Amino acid sequence: MSLIMTTDIPFDAELDASGLTCPLPILKTKKALNALASGQVLKVVTTDPGAPRDFQAFAVQTGNALLGQQEADAGCTHYLKRR
Repeated sequence: MSLIMTTDIPFDAELDASGLTCPLPILKTKKALNALASGQVLKVVTTDPGAPRDFQAFAVQTGNALLGQQEADAGCTHYLKRR
């Protein structure tokens, strides 16, 4: 799966997982998604270089929609829609 470039996706909650390495960003994301209602969007900021691939796999495995990912010098931002 290739990286999806996005701009200005509206979101309902935000999680800063900067500085955390695998598997912590995914574990914290799972917990944050569980607190959201179906259809709400979570924005997650990560700095782990493997996070884009991890979030793509997480979305496939859990059925949550990965709406987009934006790479920046400091890391990556992911937008997940709760199933």
